[in-house]
Amino acid sequence: MKAVCWYGKRDVRVEEVPDPKILNPRDAIIRITSTAICGSDLHLYNGFIPTMQQGDILGHEFMGDVVDLGRDVKTLSIGDRVVVPFAVACGQCFFCRRTLWSLCDNSNPNARLAEKQYGFSSAGLFGYSHLFGGYAGGQAEYVRVPFADVGPLKVPEGMSDLQVLFLSDILPTGDMAAENAQIQPGDTVAVWGCGPVGQFTIQSAWWRGAERVIAIDRIPERLEMARRFGRAETIDFDAVDVSAALTEMTGGLGPDACIDAVGLESHGHSLDALYDRVKQAAWLATDRIHALRQAIYCCRKGGTVSLPGVYGGLLDKVPMGSAFSKGLTLKMGQTHVHRYMRPLLDRIQGNGSPGFDPAYIVTHRLPLEQASHAYELFNMKQDACIKVVLNP
Repeated sequence: MKAVCWYGKRDVRVEEVPDPKILNPRDAIIRITSTAICGSDLHLYNGFIPTMQQGDILGHEFMGDVVDLGRDVKTLSIGDRVVVPFAVACGQCFFCRRTLWSLCDNSNPNARLAEKQYGFSSAGLFGYSHLFGGYAGGQAEYVRVPFADVGPLKVPEGMSDLQVLFLSDILPTGDMAAENAQIQPGDTVAVWGCGPVGQFTIQSAWWRGAERVIAIDRIPERLEMARRFGRAETIDFDAVDVSAALTEMTGGLGPDACIDAVGLESHGHSLDALYDRVKQAAWLATDRIHALRQAIYCCRKGGTVSLPGVYGGLLDKVPMGSAFSKGLTLKMGQTHVHRYMRPLLDRIQGNGSPGFDPAYIVTHRLPLEQASHAYELFNMKQDACIKVVLNP
């Protein structure tokens, strides 16, 4: 089969690799119909996540048709069309029983690596380094799905791939980000980053009761999407000082909730942003945290800072004194996708609410063979690229 393989910093290639096989009675083999490039994939592409090996198959946002099943999978049938959550979860451990799916104790076969890095291991992740299990990803023609009796969600008849594909990651990630922000009716919510996760975070902030949503970015087409589809007020951080703008827009109070949908590759022009770049380039720190610092400084006293943006290692100059003295709540973590898939599917279908079509974020659809070009477009934000879907 063809698959998108990692070979080093900004070097991904579409190659012929062996077809996946059933290895465990709870496995399924999925023929991929649609797969997407996530902002988190760019952390791999740009070389910031350790334990990648040449030839690793990328991709954790995917869906397709069931073509083979292990004997213990009773919840699926050959021919079922499914969307698959990016975290691998057993369904039976302490954390899965508490719907903390991305913290599964049993799905990372390389748990010792993660324990050395983080103290404990989280769940295995598709296509996201050997630190998180070394699972082959879904930017391919076929993929093996472990614990297939737990993760995959059957797609109702009549729904297009683009309506449901993003249930695999970024739509639940946006919703969990808004939930973690503890939004109350009437709140003002500021969202750093208007990439795909930021766009869906904006939508979820409205669904969860926000009165105002303010979106922060510097890319014109992303800001326009936030205004047009997200009905958000926007701040271009290339044009104005974000802290001053938010202070003025909130009457000096600050946003009730601040959501960092950027993560470890944040951009900026201030002294601390330049400091982050130098430290990261010299491997003296792993993450650039300019957006997180801003979120902490700008959030009102007693507010909440939510972090859906991925952080990978050690941070420098975190303003903990500000967070402590203002009594902030910080909530974060990999998304418990399984928990959100069905409620969000209901929202897309319009069950109990107006229907919602997530397809508006897709700006580019390309064949799998053009994945290398697609990664470059997305990484460099060329051709007004916001979200790429690949079709095998």
